[in-house]
Amino acid sequence: MDNNLYTKHQKIYPREVHGLFAFWRTVGVFVLLGLYYLLPWITWEGRQAVLFDLPDRKFYIFDITFWPQDFFFLAVLLIAAALTLFFFTALAGRLWCGYACPQTVWTEMFLWMERKIEGDRPKQIKLDQMPWSLRKLTIKTTKHTVWILFSLYTGFSFIGYFTPIRELTGELINFNLGPWESFWIFFYSLATYGNAGWLREQVCIYMCPYARFQSAMFDRDTLIISYDPERGDPKGSRKRGVEPSSLGLGDCIDCTLCVQVCPTGIDIRHGLQYQCIGCAACIDVCDQVMDQMGYEKGLVRYTTENAMIGKPAKVLRPRTIVYATLLSALFIALIYAMIQRSPLGLDVIRDRNTLYRSTDEGQIENVYTLKIINMDTQKHSFRLQASGIDSLQLVTDKEVIEVDGNAVYSLVVRLRADPDKLSTRSSGVKFTVQSTDTTSLSVTEDARFLGPQL
Repeated sequence: MDNNLYTKHQKIYPREVHGLFAFWRTVGVFVLLGLYYLLPWITWEGRQAVLFDLPDRKFYIFDITFWPQDFFFLAVLLIAAALTLFFFTALAGRLWCGYACPQTVWTEMFLWMERKIEGDRPKQIKLDQMPWSLRKLTIKTTKHTVWILFSLYTGFSFIGYFTPIRELTGELINFNLGPWESFWIFFYSLATYGNAGWLREQVCIYMCPYARFQSAMFDRDTLIISYDPERGDPKGSRKRGVEPSSLGLGDCIDCTLCVQVCPTGIDIRHGLQYQCIGCAACIDVCDQVMDQMGYEKGLVRYTTENAMIGKPAKVLRPRTIVYATLLSALFIALIYAMIQRSPLGLDVIRDRNTLYRSTDEGQIENVYTLKIINMDTQKHSFRLQASGIDSLQLVTDKEVIEVDGNAVYSLVVRLRADPDKLSTRSSGVKFTVQSTDTTSLSVTEDARFLGPQL
């Protein structure tokens, strides 16, 4: 049995690193967090630009309003997101994990706050090894207070996507938050504080399933972060300016900085490991060391397994072509469906309490509840028609139905038919809603008309 499974977790102190990939990772953190925290505050045509209004079942994204009937678009987007992840993983490894994953983004932010309060890596290690004192308690308390406040604002912003954030702010100031809002703010805050402040790399290594099945999406032409053993080995320290060949050594000076900057604590010199999140911090720090030593950069670099053994890398290969083709087809279909999306919907609900009734005139009558959904931002007037049975009569209280923009109008109607015109007990009928001000705006919905047993 592997005793390492029961070894106490050793805290990782990632060293701060600067370089090309660190710059783009920082840009990604600020852009993604900026979008997350600022979007709820943006207004659009008098309302919150991005709002998922669950009670009213309306999902606002700038100029577009999605309804439950638009669930198809969400399904397509989720499929497209999965295929995009597969495509970029096959192409360039764990780019998502290293630069855009929420766990990575928030952990980077928490590490930045930790460095500002506790200092760099050596100071953090020294502080943790010190016995408890007033100074240590003050520093640790300050750090966790900042983490908790940041986490609370993160949870508050998250709920701001589901409850208008300005209303939420007023409720918070007046201590009038609802129980569910309070629960989810604290729940999401706790998740942020726990995952980014305490668990960190353990989420990537043990909890995230992506780390386990990524190997199924890799091949020998996938761009991954690799150490070049042919050039770097044998490892060994030496003075600056010394030619490594004169000492029988490779270019790696065994400084272990690539391990110190790794957020998951692995040694990239041991080859590709599932714990590697592709952040490229080891590339940046190794290039700095090579530059200081006067050696060529690229001892640790983005490359492929085939390139490492001298074979040409292939970007266009069956799996990338298949992924790209499927993604293109999905996005084209999604854009076409969005363009053709009708801003008018109709739900027909037949009264199930009574199958049918006979009127004093001897006609058969069915009762329906119609829900006319105006998904346009403008108010429209509609007329209602019914067809499907000869001499079918539509009985309604309103000839012209006015429905406000982004609203649902419920209407109870009756259909009456001559029993001699019914060929079966269950006949198909159609309800048509036609706009009186926009001829192209109409929708037809099928329903069933029930009569006596023939």
